[in-house]
Amino acid sequence: SKAQSIDEERPSGPLRRDSLASLSVAREPCGWVEPEEPTWPSGWKPYACLFGGFLLMFNSWGIVNAYGSYASYYMQHLLPGRDILLLNLVGATQSSIVLFLSAPVGRFLDAGHIRKLLIIGTVLLTIASYVLSAVNGQGDLGQGNYGLIWLTQGLLSGLGMACFFVSSSQVVATWFKKKKGFAIGVVASGASIAGLVYPVMLKFLITSDGFNNAQRYVSTLTTATCILTIFIARPNPEHIVRKPEKWRFGVFIDMHAFQNQAFNWMTASICFLFFGFYAVFFNLEEWAAREGLGYRDQTPSGFNIGLETEVHHDAIRTFYLLAIMNGSSTLGRLSSSYLCDLFGALNVHAVVTFVASMLCLVLWTLAKTVPAAIAFVVTFGVFSGAVIGLPPASMAYLLGPNPEAQARLGQWTGMMYSAAGIFALTGPLIAGHLISAYGNNFLTVQLWSGACMMLSAGCMAIAIIYRHHDSARGWASQKAQRLNASIDSTASALTRMTTGETEKQDV
Repeated sequence: SKAQSIDEERPSGPLRRDSLASLSVAREPCGWVEPEEPTWPSGWKPYACLFGGFLLMFNSWGIVNAYGSYASYYMQHLLPGRDILLLNLVGATQSSIVLFLSAPVGRFLDAGHIRKLLIIGTVLLTIASYVLSAVNGQGDLGQGNYGLIWLTQGLLSGLGMACFFVSSSQVVATWFKKKKGFAIGVVASGASIAGLVYPVMLKFLITSDGFNNAQRYVSTLTTATCILTIFIARPNPEHIVRKPEKWRFGVFIDMHAFQNQAFNWMTASICFLFFGFYAVFFNLEEWAAREGLGYRDQTPSGFNIGLETEVHHDAIRTFYLLAIMNGSSTLGRLSSSYLCDLFGALNVHAVVTFVASMLCLVLWTLAKTVPAAIAFVVTFGVFSGAVIGLPPASMAYLLGPNPEAQARLGQWTGMMYSAAGIFALTGPLIAGHLISAYGNNFLTVQLWSGACMMLSAGCMAIAIIYRHHDSARGWASQKAQRLNASIDSTASALTRMTTGETEKQDV
């Protein structure tokens, strides 16, 4: 069947108020009743789409998760002696562009333009990935070109990944109505798997074939999986599509969202989250090397820059720590998605964010041995997977089950992420500056990341309070409308009876 569409400009469109619950009573005077949906969708298309969403996250936020391995190699070999702040800028540019463009991408998704977005993203990411393998000369010591690395890996890759990020969860949510939390969790695990696959693949290929050839192999995997998503990541044809009468700037921003306090506090929580979250991933390998908890492999040219620090006898390769953290996050993403369907996504999100903040403030700061470092990356990895994977599910939870409200999921999620873009850009830079300013003291970034996530958890708690307030007001409104409808119906019946008796007497 053809996709349904609603036009937000029509007078008969959904009622807009500061409460999300108002959308649930806009159409029917007696309140909206959710239609019975099967627990699991039938047919192969929903599950092909689920795999497509997984690959979209694999090639968007998964690449951001893997950047720490690139930064470590740049500092070791291609760009020795470069300020850690500048290296963080490349990864921060990636993540901030992905977030900045989430609002327009989300609006295009709500209008049904997902295939165009996937094609554009595939072209941009493919070009960026292959060009990165050709901008560093022969890949010898000190031959890295920082400006071109930032342009390709930071700017161009970020533009391509921006087309995938919001698309990954939004397209899957159209199929899995009753298992939305679980489905989004499966999608989010794509970032964890990529954060495991890409660093390990890159490190072993660099050792055997050099950086340029290793990057070409990585680019081939990226391109092949991106092309596959164009054909399998297709939305449910029954999903409501919101096409504006005319594209203009105001179409991309739903100003009514900012009248909702739950949305505002949820957005604030994501801003604080990105302020400190990726400083952990970008600086983990360098922290392990400086503390002597890990070592870097020799490069093909025989140089091993940055290993002057004496290492522990049981030290492991630094990139294994990042790979373990990303691999562990898969468990967090999947388990939290199951819990979301039981306890509510935002409730779970607030708890895991608080725990992640405590892990940074306590466990990471006390990790002075290799076993302690491994314990931190495993436990933080589990909780960080839930923390970074749940925002779309939390926004879906705020919107409620009404299809017309859920039709705004792409736009509202995109607006939330776009607001966090500047924080994703400046957060890692602040962390890098703190490390350099205090003599390569990584306690600064540990406290910075933990404090930012603590503030994020606090904002989520406030959003939960407002969400419950909106839900209660929505149910009260529905009951009042049902009561009024019942009174009107009774009054009409009495009027008809009275009129009938009068007519009989007249006769």
